[in-house]
Amino acid sequence: MNDKVFDEIANLVTEARNAESENIDDKSTEEILQIINRQDALVPAVVNDQIPYIAQAVELIVQAFRQGGRLFYIGAGTSGRLGVLDAAECPPTFGTDPAMVQGIIAGGEKALTRAQEGAEDKADKGAEDLVSRGVTSNDVVCGIAASYRTPYVLGAIEKARAIGAKTIYVTCNAREKVTVSVDVAICAVVGPEVIMGSTRMKAGTATKLILNMLTTASMIRLGKVYGNMMVDLMMTSRKLEERSKRVLMMTTGITYEKAADLLKAAEGHVKTAIVMELAGLDKPTAQQRLAVANGFIRKAIQKWFSADFDDTGS
Repeated sequence: MNDKVFDEIANLVTEARNAESENIDDKSTEEILQIINRQDALVPAVVNDQIPYIAQAVELIVQAFRQGGRLFYIGAGTSGRLGVLDAAECPPTFGTDPAMVQGIIAGGEKALTRAQEGAEDKADKGAEDLVSRGVTSNDVVCGIAASYRTPYVLGAIEKARAIGAKTIYVTCNAREKVTVSVDVAICAVVGPEVIMGSTRMKAGTATKLILNMLTTASMIRLGKVYGNMMVDLMMTSRKLEERSKRVLMMTTGITYEKAADLLKAAEGHVKTAIVMELAGLDKPTAQQRLAVANGFIRKAIQKWFSADFDDTGS
């Protein structure tokens, strides 16, 4: 009799053999790379087909953020690392509190640099790790598992639902395989990998694209982008300091020197500096405008908004 796990993975598309790469070990280096590239090129169209579901997930995340909730990614192996990566990029890119988007990986921080594959088999540990972060019914928990079946992730999702949190599942297997109850399932079926079962490849690429979309679209919906420029970035490095000046120059037409002075007056807050310059306001009034406009620069500087705005805050 076959082992239960053997039977589970035998029926997963992420564990199937790819007919296009069956003889890849007999190819030249250039031919190997061409096979990989052709397979990678299939990924964006698959992700595109999932946009209606990704959009539903974004709406859940935005609603949670507006109510003071958080987004938690949870996964094992490559999936877990991708969640941690996306979460780590949010503070410098969008000026968010590090607690707003968090990544949890099976095996803890050491799993980020050294595989802890056995950690994925413990469903109770997934639930425990989620509870240890203080997840509440105001939060969203996004499970990431290319194969879908990862016990660590399934255990976390079941616990999240018991807590009352909204749940998202990102997988690269068919929708009918997702038997756990979630609010939104995103199923990017990219097909068998070039190297059988190596889901760090096409499945990893699809997952990265989806996570980029989830947080980027959510942050845009929260007013953290003006035009197509990041305006809530944190000036935590010389590069980000200079990017902040460049954004201010591009949005207002001022000189480099004035941008530097204006950022100093705005205490390094790019959005405040933009509103100060475009609406001709001092820092406290610009901050108040932004607060009333829920952080959206366009609303804060519009003429109709200016006419209706009560500078006393009453």
